[in-house]
Amino acid sequence: MTELAVDFGSELPASWTVAAIQEVADLSPRLDVSNLQGEQPVHFVPMAAVAEDFGGLDASQLRPLREVRKGYTYFAEGDVLFAKITPCMENGKGAIVPGLQHGHAFGSTEFHVLRPGNAIASKWLAYYISQPDFRRVARHNMTGTAGQLRVPSSWLSTVGLPVPPRAEQERIVEKLEELLSDLDAGVAELKAAQRKLAQYRQSLLKAAVEGALTADWRAAHGTPQETGAELLQRILSERRARWEQKQLAKFAEQGKVPPAAWQGKYPEPVAPDAAKLPTLPEGWVWASVDQLAGVGTGVTPLRSNRGYFDSGDIPWTTSGALNDEIVASASDHVTKLAALECRLELYPAGTLLVAMYGEGKTRGKCAELAFPSTINQAIAAITFEGSAHDVRPHVKTFFLDAYEAMRKQASGGVQPNLNLQIIKALPVPVPPLAEQAEIRGQLQEQLFSYGRFKDSIAVALVQAAAQRKNLLKAAFAGQLVPQDPNDEPASDLLARIRAERASNGGAAPRRRRKTA
Repeated sequence: MTELAVDFGSELPASWTVAAIQEVADLSPRLDVSNLQGEQPVHFVPMAAVAEDFGGLDASQLRPLREVRKGYTYFAEGDVLFAKITPCMENGKGAIVPGLQHGHAFGSTEFHVLRPGNAIASKWLAYYISQPDFRRVARHNMTGTAGQLRVPSSWLSTVGLPVPPRAEQERIVEKLEELLSDLDAGVAELKAAQRKLAQYRQSLLKAAVEGALTADWRAAHGTPQETGAELLQRILSERRARWEQKQLAKFAEQGKVPPAAWQGKYPEPVAPDAAKLPTLPEGWVWASVDQLAGVGTGVTPLRSNRGYFDSGDIPWTTSGALNDEIVASASDHVTKLAALECRLELYPAGTLLVAMYGEGKTRGKCAELAFPSTINQAIAAITFEGSAHDVRPHVKTFFLDAYEAMRKQASGGVQPNLNLQIIKALPVPVPPLAEQAEIRGQLQEQLFSYGRFKDSIAVALVQAAAQRKNLLKAAFAGQLVPQDPNDEPASDLLARIRAERASNGGAAPRRRRKTA
C-alpha cells in the first residue's frame, strides 16, 4: 500500500484513502504546439517570479511562443508548481497557476508541474505539498550533487497523499482558508512590524555615524579636549612609530646599518578626499579604513589535502559565519601544517571581519571575531593597534550602517565582489573619543529596546508557523470538518478512475479544460 509522506499520528477517516500522486495527477503534462502560431504570446514565469512559502506567482511577463516552446516547462491554469531544486524547494517556491489571459504558460525547468485529475482539487494538492514537513521528507529524497540537488520525479510521483471524498475536500479547503486567512493577516502585520523595526535600526546606526544621534550632547559639552583630527593624527603617529621599530629590528637581526633615508619608504596610508564627502559635525574628521586599521585576508586550504583539515585544532572562519554580528564559533579547524604552508594568519579576538564575496545578502556583512581565528580569502580582516583600539566600536557601527552602500561598490562581472582596496579606501567619519563613548551608550540603550521587540516578533512568528502546521495537520487527518456519510468514498472514486484508465488503454482520464 502507498504510504503517506507525512505522518499525522492518527488513522484516516473510513471514507478516505491514500493514493500515489501519479494516481490523481499528471506529472509534467505536455502541450501540443503544432496548431499554435510561433508569435502567439504566452505567459513566462521564471523561478524568481514565484514567491517562497507558496505565496503565489507573477505571470505578467509575456513572450512569443517560439522563444519558449523548447527548453522551458509548460503549465496551464489550475496546475500546481513545486520547485525541484535546492534551496528553492526547501524555501517553499511553489504555487497554483492562476487564470491565464493567454491560456498557456512556460517557465523554469526547475519546476515539477502537477496537473490534478478528477479525484483531487488543486488547492488540496497544493496545501499538502506546501507543508514544511512534506518538504523535509522531499529534502531527504533529493538526488544529485551539492548545490544541484533535486527532488526526482520518480519519488514525487509515487509518494502518497491522503484523499478524502471529493466533496469533503472542498469543505476542508473552504474551512482551512477561512482559518488561514486570519492567521496570514496576523503574520503579515508581524512581518510589516519586523520591516519597520529593521528600518528603525538602520536609521539609528545612520544617525550614530553621521552625528545626528549626539547633536544635543555636542551642543551641551562644547569643544572637545581632543578633536577627531587630533585623534587621527595620534593614531597615524603611533602607526608610523611601530613601523619604524619593526624596520630597525629587521636591520638589527640582519646585522645591517639602516640605509640613508630609510624612513622615506614608509607606506603612508591614503587619506580620503574630504572635499568630495559630506560636511561633518564640528570636531569630527574623515579617515580611511586604511588610516585607522590594518586590513588583511586569509586563504582556503585545499580540501583534497587531508593533512590540512583532519584533526585540525586551529579555528578557521568562512564568510557564512558573518551573518551574525558576533562570530562565536569557527566554521572549521585547520592543522598547523595548513597554517604554515598556506601562510594563514591567526587574527586576534576583536578583529572586525567583512564578507567580500557571497551570494544573497552575505557580501558586505560585518561581524566581530570573539576568539582568535584564521579566515578564508572571502573575508577582509580589520585589526586595530595602539590608540586605534579605541575607535574599533565606532568603526564596527560604521560598517553595520554602510552595508547597503558597500554592496553597490562591489566590482566584477556575473558575481560582483568587494576587495581589499575597496575596504581600505572606505571613508569613515571619526568623532572625538568622548563623543564616541556617548554614541556607544545611546546606541546600547536603544538597541536593547530594539532587541526586545525583535525577539518578541520572532517568537510570535514561530507561534504562527506552529499554528499553521497544526491547522494543516488537522486538515489532512480529517479533523477539521465532520465527515458526511452521503459523500462517495474516495476509494470508490479512485476505483472508477482506474477502470476508466484501463478502458482507455492505460491513459489517465483528463479533466476538461476551458480553451483560451
